[in-house]
Amino acid sequence: MILIPASYQAAAKAIRNFANTKVTYRAQTFRCMMIVPRRQVEAPMSQKLLDVILLGRCSHEFSWPRRAADGQFYQVCLLCAAEYKYDWATMRRIERVKPAAGEAASPKRRQHVRKPTWVPRARRIRLDAPVRYRVKNLGTWSEGIIQNLSQSGVLLMGPQRFPENTLVEMVFEMPEEISGQKNSNVLCQARVIRCPQAGDTDEGIAMAASILDYKFLHN
Repeated sequence: MILIPASYQAAAKAIRNFANTKVTYRAQTFRCMMIVPRRQVEAPMSQKLLDVILLGRCSHEFSWPRRAADGQFYQVCLLCAAEYKYDWATMRRIERVKPAAGEAASPKRRQHVRKPTWVPRARRIRLDAPVRYRVKNLGTWSEGIIQNLSQSGVLLMGPQRFPENTLVEMVFEMPEEISGQKNSNVLCQARVIRCPQAGDTDEGIAMAASILDYKFLHN
């Protein structure tokens, strides 16, 4: 018979008890987060169109003033198509034009308007605004300065002169008095109407152009 010391017996008993012990671990909860790409922000132009269609509100982006058959000037909003009378003397929109009943079905005949024998000089806005211009759809852009803007168009100074009746493109910031928007850059279609050599300076060559149309440039 082999005698086992009490210390060894106690150690063996502790080992058996540890082997038969049920170990319980504390449950932990893990949260899973899924990163979803943020929805792209809609372009300002799309948002404005949605506001007009769904909410009936419009921030108004106006076209270049045009002359009606009665000789009065008017502007059209490029977003909601609303028409407003325009006064070049004050350079303000004075009232909204309400379409007459049956106007689309029976268009008005062009009224004969007697032209005055003397026409006052058109009011001008002094801009001194940077402009890029070129022959329409051709060549590289030239940089210049628009000195002023009026009912007849713009007077710009630049390094290059084009012949009269040349169609040109211009990119510049249209004044709020015309566009209805602050800080509004436009791509403008224009026609050279005169090149006054008396206006040439060391800063550039003078060239006057009448504005035919423009569209807003949205970044």
